Amino acid sequence: MSQKQKLREDQFELYDLKIVVEAIDGHCTCNMKVGDCFYLRGGKLSMPNESDFCLYALQSTLPLLPAKQRKNHPADWMETDARVICPDPACQLIMRIDRENSRVLNHDDVSPISWESIEDEEL
Repeated sequence: MSQKQKLREDQFELYDLKIVVEAIDGHCTCNMKVGDCFYLRGGKLSMPNESDFCLYALQSTLPLLPAKQRKNHPADWMETDARVICPDPACQLIMRIDRENSRVLNHDDVSPISWESIEDEEL
């Protein structure tokens, strides 16, 4: 989105994320490789064609992703920290959460509660 564009009141901006395996310092039994990745675009996860991703490594990233999609205060640790480790201590797999481009979403496209009904309640 360009700096000149203003968001409407019912719009918000999220970063698209790429979560990539940065290092494996142990033994990964899920056959993960450095460079393996998945994407989060809006509220949807996707992976490159014909690929897979370890469920246990994936689950360790999930709690952080909504916060990484949003612009936070510059001093917030979510703005500076981007690495997550797989919970398997023998694996020692490290993933990096990269912000890619940003996208504008409309409230009514992602919520069953209409924006108009929220505005009406506030009046």
